[in-house]
This record gives sequence, C-alpha cells and structure tokens, in this order.
Amino acid sequence: MAARAATRMTGSLMTGSFSLPASAPRFERLLVVRLSAMGDIIHTLPAAAALRQAFPHASLGWLVEERWAELLCTLRHPRAGRRSPQRPLVDCVHSVNTAEWRRAPFSFNTWQQMASGLSQLRGIQYDAAIDFQGAVRSALLGRWSGAPIVYGSAQPRENAASMFYTRNVLLKTQGTHVVEQALAMVGAVVSGAVVSSAIAPTAIAPTAIIPPAAHAQAEFPVDQDAENKIAAFTAEVNDFAILNPGAGWGAKRWPVERYGQVAKELAKDGLCSLINYGPGEEELAVAVEAAGAGARKISCSISELIALTRRARLFIGGDTGPMHLAAALKIPVVAIFGPTNPARNGPFGTRSTVLRSASSMTDHTRRREPEQGLLEITAGEVVAATRKLLQGYLAEPYLAEPYPHPPEPRE
Repeated sequence: MAARAATRMTGSLMTGSFSLPASAPRFERLLVVRLSAMGDIIHTLPAAAALRQAFPHASLGWLVEERWAELLCTLRHPRAGRRSPQRPLVDCVHSVNTAEWRRAPFSFNTWQQMASGLSQLRGIQYDAAIDFQGAVRSALLGRWSGAPIVYGSAQPRENAASMFYTRNVLLKTQGTHVVEQALAMVGAVVSGAVVSSAIAPTAIAPTAIIPPAAHAQAEFPVDQDAENKIAAFTAEVNDFAILNPGAGWGAKRWPVERYGQVAKELAKDGLCSLINYGPGEEELAVAVEAAGAGARKISCSISELIALTRRARLFIGGDTGPMHLAAALKIPVVAIFGPTNPARNGPFGTRSTVLRSASSMTDHTRRREPEQGLLEITAGEVVAATRKLLQGYLAEPYLAEPYPHPPEPRE
C-alpha cells in the first residue's frame, strides 16, 4: 500500500510580544524542567521563548541532562550570566546526569554531584518551576528546586509525577502537537500567575491564550569553532541534503539501502547527500555511503550538527532529534514515519512532507525490526516527495493521521 504524503507548513511561529494582565504578579525567576531527549528539548524551545516574552524581566533557568546541555549553551561558554549568542535563550543552565547516578546510586561521587547540583539549583530561589517532561524524575527535580509553585500536566507521561505538582494543568493531548502542548502549558503559567498559590495541587486550564504573534523562534547557540569546522567541511559542496538513517529504536528505522537509492537519485539532480550519524550508528552510515553515489558520512557534535543543518538545502529522515532540529531551523523536511504519530511528533514550523503508510498504527513499543507500514514506503516515493518539496510546492494544511486508530498510549 502506497504511503500517504502530507506536504504542509505546520505551526508557523512568529516573533512578537504581548503583555500580562495588570493584576498579574511578575515572576522574577522561572525554571524550565525538560531533561531529555534531543527532539523533546527542541520542541520545548518555543515555550521557553514564550516564557521569556511573557516575563521579560525574569531570570530564566533550564534543568537538563548534561548530554543535551549543548542545545542550550556552547561547551566552552559559562552556563550562567548575561545571555549571548553562545547561550541565547536562558540565563542559567543547570545540568544533571541521572543515568550515571542510577548506575552508581551509592557512590560518593554520585552523592557529591547530586548535593552540589541541587545546592546550586535551590540557591537561585526560583519562584516557579514548569515540568514539560511529565516523568517522575523531572517532577521530583522540579520539586527539589525549592520553587513554591510547580506546574505540570494533569495527565503526565508517568502518572506518579502529578504527586509532585502544585498546579496540575489540563492540556489537550489527543491530536495536538507537542510544541502546541508546551505552549499551552505556558498559557497556564500566565493565567496561573494571577491565582494565589495553594498548598494542595490545583487543576487549572490554560485560560491565557498565547497569541501567534507571541510565539518566538527557537534559538540555538552559535559555536564559532563548530561553524568554522563545518564551513571547511562543506566548502566543496554547493548544495547538499542531510540524510539521517538512524532512529531511537528499530521500528522507526527506514532501511539503509533505500537511503542509498535516494542519495543516488539526488546526485542526478546535483544534490550531494551528507549522511549524519550518532553514537552507535556508524554501521548504518557506512551502508548508506556504499549504496549512494557520492554520499559522504559525517559524525557531528551537537554544535557541529546545528552548524551543518543551518547550511542544508533539505533534510530526509525519520522521527528523530536531528529531524526536529532541521524543522526548528526552518530547513525543508521529508519525514518518513512509521509507528509514531506525525500529528503529535511531526516536523513543526517548516515546509515539510510527511510520508506515512495508511497501515501504520501508532505504537511506542521499542521493537528492533522496522514497523511493517514503514517498509511500505518506497525510495521512489521519498525521491518524488523531495523533488516536489524543492520545487516549492506547498499544499493546504493536512491532518497527518486521518485513519481510525485505537486510543494512543501514553509515552
């Protein structure tokens, strides 16, 4: 069965500003809690920018896993202080390493790191923390921040997380993109700012609507060393597409030989294919490189990937962090979807074509083999979608998953 293509501009974000009601107290210190992963952090950036616009004089912090801190601040730049191109969005980046802590929970080093990190976090004296993750660990860290108000979803990913919130936010999740859900959470923070704090958890709806003019673009750090390195690497490539064969788990991974076929066809159009790969994915990149005419593999740090993506003509790949990075940077995207729902997780804010088989069912089971519906998408369909997108074709907005599906399980 042929894949159904959706070409669209999803969730256009525009810069602007708006004012809080005169009666609203001005938060002086706000903490964003979104620990991981790459795509989820990128999806939260517009919400953080909206917080910045709603509370322009507040100090904004972000609690994140150390692995992903480079999405917020370049490696050599101070994690706190005046904002700059190296740390454009937040005033302070707080990092944790929960994976390492879980591996050695009784280690002296673990307890020392936890004590030091939490002491620094509590020392800021945040007025409110907003948990955009909905996991027990993120909710608990939000509470441990010492903020008297902790916002979170009334239906979090992990039910127990809601025990740690003082404000449970009623969000529309079915069929709503995660970027829009995060912006709705900001709406709850804005409306909740005029509600006196309560000791008992209170369920509130985001009555303050964040207007489109207030949606800010996602801002990424600029690492000049990374920019120079990527500029040198791409100096001989006039036009290139990024192909990303990796994925978080096997069910989302389109076959590598088909990426190679796509690279061959793009070469006929004068478009070089650069194959991005992350840790543990080199074998995939080698296979695509061998199958694709003139394709070249490249492994990047986060800062280098940001620099590379800024220069790309197009991105082709599945539901992955690098795909969401391309969308946030306004690079056209051909997204190849299988078991995950593009209405919730698709490319947001850029011209894109989403390919998904009508037979694909939303399923977050982390299987090793590609989902059957994903295998029904042919290399020819991806090439055709790519050429149409590059020609500037843009259809009317499209419902990404119009087929009847069972209720979507929580992540």
